[in-house]
Amino acid sequence: MEIMEIIKEAMIFPSTDLAKLAIYIVLAIVAGLLVTFGFILFGVGLANNSLIFILGLILFVVGLIVGFIIMGYQISIIKSGIEHDEKVPEFNWKGNLITGIKYLVVNIVYFIIPAIVILIVAWATNLFGVAYTVVNKMMMASMSAPANATVAVADAVPQTILLTFGTALMITGIVAFIFLILFSFIQTMGKSRLAKTESIGEAVNIPEAFRDIGRIGYGKVIVVVILIFVIIAVINAIINGLNGYLNGIAILSIIVSPYLVFFAARATGLLYSDIA
Repeated sequence: MEIMEIIKEAMIFPSTDLAKLAIYIVLAIVAGLLVTFGFILFGVGLANNSLIFILGLILFVVGLIVGFIIMGYQISIIKSGIEHDEKVPEFNWKGNLITGIKYLVVNIVYFIIPAIVILIVAWATNLFGVAYTVVNKMMMASMSAPANATVAVADAVPQTILLTFGTALMITGIVAFIFLILFSFIQTMGKSRLAKTESIGEAVNIPEAFRDIGRIGYGKVIVVVILIFVIIAVINAIINGLNGYLNGIAILSIIVSPYLVFFAARATGLLYSDIA
């Protein structure tokens, strides 16, 4: 499919079955509430040595289960795009739960590698050591300086140390940006491979996932992924902007956010269908 055909078809897709979208919205709200209240009750119970922490733990776990079902359903939407199935997929509670857990594993694998690389670069540039020195010197200066002597506190850190810190931070930031962007594109292929094969092994086959980008076309993948990101960002920005003028319009995000999830998943599946 052509790029604009993918975007257009994906934007229309969620509206073809509003009942499924409504179920997804309810599940997302329920998951959020269960996890939030479960976490609060768990913390209160531990603080007060109360058995209420057990109820909190149960709610939290149930919320996670619902969350996994939601994640698994997103993969089923990607699969519908790969197979060019015009129908919004049915919910398969057990199947979606299992797929959601697999999806979590895939995400961990794809983002643990950039995390490790970033930590190695931060260690090699001594970012953490220099940051500790900067903070330590500023804290020492703030304790000995008058309350309003902010300039003296800032001047407590030698320029050479600040320069070293800035350089280390810049290098680490550049490496982090490059690796996170690169692995975001590869992870898009990874979750598409999961949708197609239902295999974690195939999904985390990073070399093959990277080759999939080339098979589809580097330019096409980059443009489609960027368009998905831009469309979601612009729509959310519009809602946030209108919220300052129209009270209560932010509630639209309860509907719009799931709609955009459907859109992004469908577009990803249609993109991967070129080589499926």
